[in-house]
Amino acid sequence: QVQLVESGGGLVQAGGSLRLSCAASGRTARDYRVAWFRQTPGKEREFVAATNWGGGSTIRKDSVKDRFTISINNAKNTVYLQMNNLKPEDTAVYYCASRTVGTVEYAYWGQGTQVTVSS
Repeated sequence: QVQLVESGGGLVQAGGSLRLSCAASGRTARDYRVAWFRQTPGKEREFVAATNWGGGSTIRKDSVKDRFTISINNAKNTVYLQMNNLKPEDTAVYYCASRTVGTVEYAYWGQGTQVTVSS
């Protein structure tokens, strides 16, 4: 079992930055993968970025590749999403999720944190 708690969302003007945090408890072994997703009302949840808890295999959605960075602090069992040059279209609820490497479905989800970017 993995428990995930996101924080760091808020209201920011376009062009600004935010850093989201996802604190994990329970199993955060190196064979787990962690990701950030986002969702806006009426739309499906979309993938943003992912990496392995042990590092490596980092991927990001094309539209955020030059602006968002996913990183991990293993000592704190925390994964971060640094978001720079935010745009109004980045407005969404951001979720942290985790799964065992080798599986397809993300089995563990946080409660989400709201990010609102004003123009």
